[in-house]
Amino acid sequence: MASATEDPVLERYFKGHKAAIASLDFSPNGKQLATASWDTFLMLWNFKPHARAYRYVGHKDVVTSVQFSPHGNLLASASRDRTVRLWIPDKRGKFSEFKAHTAPVRSVDFSADGQFLATASEDKSIKVWSMYRQRFLYSLYRHTHWVRCAKFSPDGRLIVSCSEDKTIKIWDTTNKQCVNNFSDSVGFANFVDFNPSGTCIASAGSDQTVKVWDVRVNKLLQHYQVHSGGVNCISFHPSGNYLITASSDGTLKILDLLEGRLIYTLQGHTGPVFAVSFSKGGELFASGGADTQVLLWRTNFDELPYKGLNKRNLKRLHFDSPPHLLDIYPRTPHPHEEKVETVEINPKLEVIDLQISTPPVVDILSFDSTTTTETSGRILPDKGEEACGYFLNPSLLSPECSPTTTKKKTEDISDLPCESQRSIPLAVTDALEHIMEQLNVLTQTVSILEQRLTLTEDKLKDCLENQQKLFSAVQQKS
Repeated sequence: MASATEDPVLERYFKGHKAAIASLDFSPNGKQLATASWDTFLMLWNFKPHARAYRYVGHKDVVTSVQFSPHGNLLASASRDRTVRLWIPDKRGKFSEFKAHTAPVRSVDFSADGQFLATASEDKSIKVWSMYRQRFLYSLYRHTHWVRCAKFSPDGRLIVSCSEDKTIKIWDTTNKQCVNNFSDSVGFANFVDFNPSGTCIASAGSDQTVKVWDVRVNKLLQHYQVHSGGVNCISFHPSGNYLITASSDGTLKILDLLEGRLIYTLQGHTGPVFAVSFSKGGELFASGGADTQVLLWRTNFDELPYKGLNKRNLKRLHFDSPPHLLDIYPRTPHPHEEKVETVEINPKLEVIDLQISTPPVVDILSFDSTTTTETSGRILPDKGEEACGYFLNPSLLSPECSPTTTKKKTEDISDLPCESQRSIPLAVTDALEHIMEQLNVLTQTVSILEQRLTLTEDKLKDCLENQQKLFSAVQQKS
C-alpha cells in the first residue's frame, strides 16, 4: 500500500459557477482549466495566484461538454441549446458556432492532430467536423437512442461512442462504418474513452460498473463494481496504468489497472460528481459536480520510483518494458469488490491550509452576427475595472441565472454609455433571434431541396440518354 507521501492531495478549489459542473478539461500546457456548467456558462481558470477567471457567455442552455484542442488554441463546447461552439480561449471570446444537430449535444472531442471534431447528440447521431475548413463532414447513424459520448482513438482511425440504447459502438473513420459493437443488458454507459495506446476502451456505467474492453478482440478485460451510484465520467492517466472514476455516490475512485484493484477512494464533493480529468502530464487531476465546486488535486501516487513500480508488478511484466495495461492481457472478466487495503482520503477531516480560489470573474459576452457564424465578443468588466469594449444583448442574460446576478449584470452594463444599444427592447431581440433561427432552418431546407433537385436532374438525364440509345437501337434493327 502506498505511503501518505504518495497519496493524492487536494490542492485548491475554485468557486464561480452557479450550478452543477458538467465537464472539465486541462489546457495542453497544464496552466489553465476549462469548466462547463448547467448555469449555461464556460469558465476558464488560471492557476497563477490572483489571476482572473474568464466566464464565457453565449450558450442559451446547459453546457454539457468542453475540451481544449491539442494545441490549446481553441476551446470546443457542446450545449443543450443544440449548438457546438469553438472559442478562442482569451479575453476577447471570439467564437464560431456549428448548427447541425437537431437535439441537445452531449459531447465534443478533438482528434489527436486537431484536424477533426466529433460531436454526439440526443438526435441519435455522431457528427464529424473539419477544423481546417470549419465545416460539417459526415454523420454516423446506427444508435437507436440518445448518444451520450463520442471519442476519437489516439491515432484518429476509430471513434468510440456510447448510447442509452445500451450499446458501445466502434466506428472506422475511413469508411464511416460501425466495425464493433459491445452490448450491455443491465445499464447504459454514461461515458467512454480509449486508453492512451488505443488498444482498450473503458466505460462508465449507469449500473455502477466500470468496464475495460480490448477493442482488438472484443474481449472484456476488467469489470469493477466499486461505486454505490452510477458512474458518470472516467479519465485515463497518461501512462495508461491508472483510471480515475467519478460517481453519483459523491466519490472519486482511482483504479490500478496493472494490479486490477481499487487503490484510492476520494471524498471531497457534496453530492454527485459528474466530471473528472487528468492533466495532460498526469501530475494533476480535477473534478466537479453538483456542489458547483471545482476541486484541483495533485496526483502524487504516479511518482513512485520506477524500479519500485517494476518490482511491484514483476509477475506481470517483461523485463524490458514499462508497466502497461497490455501486460495483464489476457485477463478473464471478473467482478471486483472493494478491498480493505484501499486508502480513503477525505480532505474535510484534515486540518490543512487549503488554497481557496474565488478569483475576480470577467464576463465575456458574445453577440450573434446575422451574416456569419463567427463573431467576436468583448469583456464585460466588473465594477471598478477598466472598461475595454462590450456588446449588450439582453437575451444573452440567461433566465436560469438568479435575479440578483441578472440585476448586477444590468447595473454593470448601465454604467457604460451606449444609448443606441440600450434602447433595444428585449422583445425585439427575442423576435430577431427567432427569425434568424427560422431563416437558418429555411436555408438548410433549401440546400436539401437543391441537392434532391440535382439528383433528380441527373436521373432524368440518364433516363433520356437511355431512351435515346434504345430508340437508336430499334431504328437500326428496323
